[in-house]
Amino acid sequence: MTSYLNRLIRSLGAYQVADVVSKFIAVLLLPVYTRYIPPAGYGVVELLGNGVIFVSILVRFGIIEAFLRYHFTDADRERRDALARRAVVFLLVASTISAAVLAAAAEPLSKLILGYPDTSIFLVAVLGLWAFTNLELAYALLRVDERLRTYAIASLINVAITIGASVGLVVVLGQGARGLLLGNYGASTIVLLGLWWTMRHRLLPRHAVGAERLGQLLRFGLPTVPAEASVYALSIVDRYYVYHDRSPRLAGLYSIAVKLAGAVAFIVRAFQYAWPPLAYSVTDDAEAARLYGLVTTYYVLVSGWAVAGLALLGRWVLRLLAAPSYYGAYRALPWVSLGWAMYGLWVVFLVIAGRAKVTTRNFPAALAGLVANVILLVVLVPSLGIAGAGIALCGAYAVMLVVMHMLTRNAFTVAFEWRRLLQLAIVMGGISAAGDVLLPTHGAAGFLSRAGAFFAIPAVLWVTGFAHPRELTQLRGMLARLIRRGAAGEPA
Repeated sequence: MTSYLNRLIRSLGAYQVADVVSKFIAVLLLPVYTRYIPPAGYGVVELLGNGVIFVSILVRFGIIEAFLRYHFTDADRERRDALARRAVVFLLVASTISAAVLAAAAEPLSKLILGYPDTSIFLVAVLGLWAFTNLELAYALLRVDERLRTYAIASLINVAITIGASVGLVVVLGQGARGLLLGNYGASTIVLLGLWWTMRHRLLPRHAVGAERLGQLLRFGLPTVPAEASVYALSIVDRYYVYHDRSPRLAGLYSIAVKLAGAVAFIVRAFQYAWPPLAYSVTDDAEAARLYGLVTTYYVLVSGWAVAGLALLGRWVLRLLAAPSYYGAYRALPWVSLGWAMYGLWVVFLVIAGRAKVTTRNFPAALAGLVANVILLVVLVPSLGIAGAGIALCGAYAVMLVVMHMLTRNAFTVAFEWRRLLQLAIVMGGISAAGDVLLPTHGAAGFLSRAGAFFAIPAVLWVTGFAHPRELTQLRGMLARLIRRGAAGEPA
């Protein structure tokens, strides 16, 4: 069990490094961007950026999910390469055809989505669709081979090009929202071409080797598409609703809340990338059931603590990092952070369904969440504004997770640690909620008291017996090894 956790931690480190760097630099640049792009402009960026991801889910036809699943059913390298070539060629053709169709209808589609025609920014989004879709599969090839160093280097290059291009386009050339999108998707295109070149020996056909046929891949992957599309629609329908029913400005404030929830988002993304390959590689069902439950507990611990921090200190984060016109985003920040954390739990259930090969059960759960989100948006947003949109998102995820658990628990039973999960919810949720209501909302006293509440969470968990005796023993052993290495002058 420990070896699996060590592999997961190493993978998380590689997948997080680029996100950590990008989020850190993005935070440093946020005061700049928010002075060159008004809230309404950020609303447009968020609308198109999320639209790219949503359409990409449809265009992929579940081929990436199928590739990840079938890669581990055959240890033969040549057949794995044949599987990779089949997936890459299919996705390249599908994304190219889709991009061409969307580009041809750029003017009417931009008017439909934005409320006004803007062909140029829509064409940038079409480029993003093509690059993002193919880059996701290229990254998946690196993940299944656990080529962590290559993944980290490619991701960091992507970050560097994105930041340099975005600053030049937004600040120097004054391209606003269009420049922000072009810097992002232009960098993805360059990195994609570079990865294809480095993988050319693997992707170019050499001789006929048997692999899963395209029909078999689609039979596995296609049932995942409605569920994945519904889940993603659930996560973005709030921005479309706020943009069109309220105003682009409020949608921009909500978008900044989503961006500042990046402390949780990068945890979730790294988990989303690292967890499925590791989870599928565990062949023994009993061992997998225990590992899935333990990893879920650790995930809730880490992501929940990050959510608590943003709930308690979000106002100071906004005062420090955004222009004054964006301060109202604090109302939604705790809720969108919690929504991100809950999405990570959905990844756990996707793997459970994939392992049991019951991916058709994903869609009913996702659809239930989407319907709940729409209903909650209509009910809550008129009175609570963007905070209501965030609450609706969390309520929808709660519905979806409950339904998914009911549908999968008999297909593959996971040893969830319910006591510890409940303890985490009570301690972290209780301290952050009480602190936000009772503690000052401005000034040094407010900041220090809220920071104290945040750092009190681990202590309260310790005192209430959260850690297992074996975990404490392993932690003491790890600390002792680090101390011995430090005393000997060895690298940690």
